[in-house]
Amino acid sequence: MSVLTGWRAAVRIARRDALRAKGRSALVVAMIALPVLGVTAADVTYRSYTPTTAETLTAGMGSADAVFRSAGIGAVPVEQTPDNTLWGTPPDGPASPGDSAPEPVDMRTVLPKGARYLTEQPVPAEVTTRHGVANTEIVELRTSDPAVRGKVDLVKGSHPAAGNEVVATERFLESTGLRVGSRTTVRGPGLTYTITGSVELPSDLGRKALYAVPGTVIAPWKAAAGRDKTIAPPNADDLTWLVEGPAGAGIRWADVLAANRRGVLVLSRQVALDPPPNSEVPYLTHGGTTYSGGSEELSTALVTVVAMAVLEIVLLAGPAFAVGARRSRRQLGLVGANGGDRSQVRAVVLAGGAVLGSVGAVAGTAAGLGLTVLFRPLIEGWTGSRFGALEIRPWELLAVAAIGLVTGILSALAPAIVAGRQSVLESLTGRRGTRRNSRVLPLAGCVALAAGVAVAVFGGTTGDTSLVAGGSVVAELGVLACIPVVVGSLGRLGARLPLSPRMALRDASRNRGRTAPAVAAVMAAVAGTVAVATYTSSVMAEHAYDHMPALTPGTAALVAADPSFVDQLPRARAAAEQNLATSGGRADIGRVWAGSDCGVYYEEENGCGTLTLVKPTGKGHNCPLQGKGARKLAEGLSAEAHKELMRTPACTDQYVTAAALHMSESNIVVGDAALLATYVKLDDPAATEALAAGTPVLLNPAYAKNGHVTLKAVHTYNPRDKENRKLHPGEARTTTDRLKVYVAPAKYAATPGIRMILPRSAVEELGLHTEDYGSVFPVAHTPTDAEQQAVSAAITQAGDGVHLQTENGPESRDEDLILLVLALFAGVVTLGAAAITTGLAKADAEADLTTLGAVGAPPGVRRSLSGFQCVVVALTGVLLGAVAGIVPAVALRLVDLREAMASMRKEPMDSAYTPIVMPWETIGLLALVVPVLAGLLAAAFAGSRSALARRAG
Repeated sequence: MSVLTGWRAAVRIARRDALRAKGRSALVVAMIALPVLGVTAADVTYRSYTPTTAETLTAGMGSADAVFRSAGIGAVPVEQTPDNTLWGTPPDGPASPGDSAPEPVDMRTVLPKGARYLTEQPVPAEVTTRHGVANTEIVELRTSDPAVRGKVDLVKGSHPAAGNEVVATERFLESTGLRVGSRTTVRGPGLTYTITGSVELPSDLGRKALYAVPGTVIAPWKAAAGRDKTIAPPNADDLTWLVEGPAGAGIRWADVLAANRRGVLVLSRQVALDPPPNSEVPYLTHGGTTYSGGSEELSTALVTVVAMAVLEIVLLAGPAFAVGARRSRRQLGLVGANGGDRSQVRAVVLAGGAVLGSVGAVAGTAAGLGLTVLFRPLIEGWTGSRFGALEIRPWELLAVAAIGLVTGILSALAPAIVAGRQSVLESLTGRRGTRRNSRVLPLAGCVALAAGVAVAVFGGTTGDTSLVAGGSVVAELGVLACIPVVVGSLGRLGARLPLSPRMALRDASRNRGRTAPAVAAVMAAVAGTVAVATYTSSVMAEHAYDHMPALTPGTAALVAADPSFVDQLPRARAAAEQNLATSGGRADIGRVWAGSDCGVYYEEENGCGTLTLVKPTGKGHNCPLQGKGARKLAEGLSAEAHKELMRTPACTDQYVTAAALHMSESNIVVGDAALLATYVKLDDPAATEALAAGTPVLLNPAYAKNGHVTLKAVHTYNPRDKENRKLHPGEARTTTDRLKVYVAPAKYAATPGIRMILPRSAVEELGLHTEDYGSVFPVAHTPTDAEQQAVSAAITQAGDGVHLQTENGPESRDEDLILLVLALFAGVVTLGAAAITTGLAKADAEADLTTLGAVGAPPGVRRSLSGFQCVVVALTGVLLGAVAGIVPAVALRLVDLREAMASMRKEPMDSAYTPIVMPWETIGLLALVVPVLAGLLAAAFAGSRSALARRAG
């Protein structure tokens, strides 16, 4: 009973002290509540966003009972898993038809008797938009049927009822500039439809599609293609059946097996939710396997995040409790003077942690739930799918709240121990006593730092990620142990500084028990941010290096799809110049060939000529990473040496063919000086003069020998090529010409799609044939959807025989967003830690500030001192965090390097480039902008005057 009574008194004292110091209490509550808020919001969002099996089935089949789909091999029996993720043919069953077209399955004979069905069939199409023409998908599905609810939901307007009506997804309307009531025409058959409503797919909010009544798009399109051979028939083969079982019985496992015997795959809601035992699944009894996904990585990540959050709170809130205990030391001394022992003194401080931790946990949990509900539409738009029901798991939220409570108690633990050790005399007189710094802790920190770095680097070179993680943690703990010494040495840096920064440095050094934890909190947050940012920046640089561009960056191209469409180029060029953000003149290019045109289809073999640039043999001409001895050479190369070798013209040459301008294996184009300036970006008067004089410009020096190239042409003429045949009678002949060329510098060998530029005069002199092929344009930015749709409309009107090609750069992987989020997170923690420390310093040093005012210090000293105190904490933590964060990033890149080197030695042409790129933008933001912002905010909110204090006695 006495224990309970003692704790009741301690809680009562703590509650009164919290109400008396409302500012400091609110600060601690906010620190505890913010992580609880974040974890609560993340938990509810994750549980609500992650679909259950039932929600996944609804997204795929609406409220129907099953989806039936032909396996595509005719009526050959198949076997499948209950969830239809894997399937195959029985080992003892009949063989599939192979390459021959299978006989279609009559699905109506497969469905259970009495079942009701809907069909769904998509078809790719070109449709008119407000801006021009866009490629999209039209799906024949009766969206008004109740069985579709949950798969396709109406947002605005009405479902299509007539044959000339469709509904569109909201993303389609957004990208095309259309709206409900607009009309759109399917190019080809010329079918026009009215958009009667907008719909969304809850599981795929970003989809661009139109939905029409079955039989109103594909069948009329096929009929139009049958009447007019210039209309391409629709490419619609993916037919699925949404089935409702007879009399509400659903689709059972026996129905699935019956459909499997007819070559049909089935996803049944009833079977997926209540699967049969493995012994009743033929696919599994015949040796098939299922995928098993573990959540060990997710659980580890979750535990790590929670542990880091707890660490941050303890590091930040601990000094607040310490300052609170010092400001209440007279009250604690009175507890001891009236018979309270040390355990009761500690209980008072710990009770403060429990009280504020409880308030913070409750407030954070409630705020997390409220913000999740409030920002649910934004979260759904960002993730691209709708939540199911907002799933709240009370036991998980209770555990999160308990973590907040425990964190508050842990934050008060160290101050409680210190308060319990103080004598009653020290507490009543306000003396702090003499404290000595530990000499063992920094020494142990240096040893841990060195050992951690060594272990992490060793793990990186051996490919052991567990050693990398362990070593990185040990290294960071070593830096944490050294922080008190670093903070203690700050006072020596201000000897020659003005008053405010000198006092800020000395205050941080003198009160390292308050400053060091805040610096450690900033360091921990910044270290994680810098580690991830460094690794992400390095991976981005690797992706950029490995990216093979289709065009030279900053250009767009128009190319004719077939020689018969060359007459459409003038109109397409005018459309491109009118609608694209071109930033200069265009360059026209032509294709060149020998004999009959290889771009024309001939049924006869060897019905056209060939034109080849003959590469010389020997060093500098053949890539040593290809052919005999390549693997042996690769085994002795470093990553940097391999990179340099890969960038030589002889090895770069293989990538030139993977381009939008690829016209033939020779990659020879006909062009003039405009092509050099617009596309090749070769600014050399000598090259321009060479083209004007009829001399070809060779972009790849590996094909040149003594300034000449060998051009081999086989002049073969097809009998049906009457025009060229009349000009060149006789048998096929082969010519080999040695041409003097202008050899461009080696860096131009990687120009996408072009190996050599021939002037028209040289083509005529060699007896070759040439024809217009397309144009390239310099553009100020990658064409937008509206710009591409406008150009596509003009191309379609001209005959749809020209393609617009653009270069979008490396594939977007959201790395920029990740870096921004990390920088913002670390910035918020840094600002918070600096603000907390400044507030505590202001409360802790009120007597010193009052003395300064009494001896005549200007009023602005308080503001400038608060600002510099904030800068000291923020800048010190950021710099230490940046150093600590580099260790795991470098170690992980060493792991990647090891894997890349192993791959390169197996396949010598695989890239081994594994750069380590520092995220200077993120580090600069944290090291410069955030500390300055923290200092300015602290100075702005600090009062310039202090109230006069009455002297005791």
